[in-house]
Amino acid sequence: MIERKYQNLGSMLEEGKVLIIYGARQVGKSTLLEEFLKTTTLKYRLDTGDNLRIRTLLSSGEFNEILEYAAGYDLIAIDEAQEIEGIGQALKIIVDHNRKIKVIAIGSSSFNLAQKVGEPLTGRKVTKVLYPLSQQELLKESNRFELKERLLDFLLFGSYPEVITAPDRAGKIRVLNELVDSYLLKDLFIHEKVKSPRILMSLLKSLSFQIGNEVSFNELSNKIGVDVKTVARYLDLLEKSFVIHSLGGFSRNLRKEITSKRKYYFLDLGIRNALISQFNSFDNRDDLGGLFENFCFMERIKKHAYEEYYGKHYFWRTYSGQEVDFVEDCDGVLSGFECKYSEKKVPKAPKEWVNSYKNSTFSVVNRKNYLDFVL
Repeated sequence: MIERKYQNLGSMLEEGKVLIIYGARQVGKSTLLEEFLKTTTLKYRLDTGDNLRIRTLLSSGEFNEILEYAAGYDLIAIDEAQEIEGIGQALKIIVDHNRKIKVIAIGSSSFNLAQKVGEPLTGRKVTKVLYPLSQQELLKESNRFELKERLLDFLLFGSYPEVITAPDRAGKIRVLNELVDSYLLKDLFIHEKVKSPRILMSLLKSLSFQIGNEVSFNELSNKIGVDVKTVARYLDLLEKSFVIHSLGGFSRNLRKEITSKRKYYFLDLGIRNALISQFNSFDNRDDLGGLFENFCFMERIKKHAYEEYYGKHYFWRTYSGQEVDFVEDCDGVLSGFECKYSEKKVPKAPKEWVNSYKNSTFSVVNRKNYLDFVL
C-alpha cells in the first residue's frame, strides 16, 4: 500500500477539535482512516453517515442522547459525514462537553459537509483535503527516473489509487469508467440544486476540451443551452465536489490585465479522459500541451496543500495577449511559471510581465524539469 501524506492522522488530532478530511470519492479517505484505527491506542468508535440509525441520532439535536453516544470514548470517527443533517451541531455538542475527546469526520463533498460544519465548528476544527495520489507520494515507491518514464501514463490515466494499482491498461480504463459512472458525481446528482445530470455532463465535457484556456460563461451557456447563472452554479458545485479546480486572473493593473475570466483544471486527468473516452496514444492527439499544464498545476496544488503553503495561485494575461500560465503570490513576492511539454522551445518572460513586476521571477516547466516543480 502506498503511504499517504496524511498517513499519521494521530499527529493531526487535537483535543476538543474536529479533524475534517475532504476529498473526492475513492481517493482513499476511508482507507486512510481504517489504517489509522488499526494502529491507534485510543479507544474509538467508528460510524458512517450511511447508517440510518446513526444518521437519525446525530441529526436529532438531542443533547443528552448525543453525549451518551460519545461517552467513554477517546475518539469518535465518522465516515460519509456529509450524509448527516446537523452533523456540525452534533460534533459541537460532543467536543464542547468533553474537551479531551478527539473527533475525525470524513466527507466527499465540501459543498455539503462544509455547510453543515462551518458555523457550529468555528474555531473547533482542522480541515485537510486528500487528493488522488501525488508525485510526492509516488516517489516513495518509485525514483525520479521511473516517475518520468510514467509521465504519459499519468497524463492518460491520472493517479486515483485504484487506477495506479490496476495491473494493465484495460484495468485502468475499467476503473476510470466505473469512477465516472458510479462515484464521481454521486453527491451532485442528489443535490437539490442539480436539476439535470445531462447538463452537468455536457458542461464537464465542454470543460474537457478547454484545459489551459480561459473559460467564457456565455460561451458555455450557449453551447449547453442553459442560462449563465446555471453554468456558474454548476461550476461552483463541481469545484466543491473535487472534480475541477478553478484559477483566477492576477492583476495589479486592471486597464491592461484580464481578471474577469477563469481557467478550469481537472483534479484528475484520468477522469477527464474517461469523460470524453480519449485513451488513445498521443501520436495523433493535439491536447498533450493542455494535459501537461493541467498535470503540473494540480501536482503543484497537491504539494502546496500537503506542505501548508499559504500563498495564492493565479494565471496572468493581458488584453494584448501576453500571458503566464501560473502565478504564485506569497507575501507579495511573485513567481511566474510557463508550462511547455517540449524542452526544445524555451519561451522568454513576456515583456509586460517583466516591466510590470520587476522583482518577480519567471521559470519554464517542461518534461525534463517538471519534478523540480512538483516535488
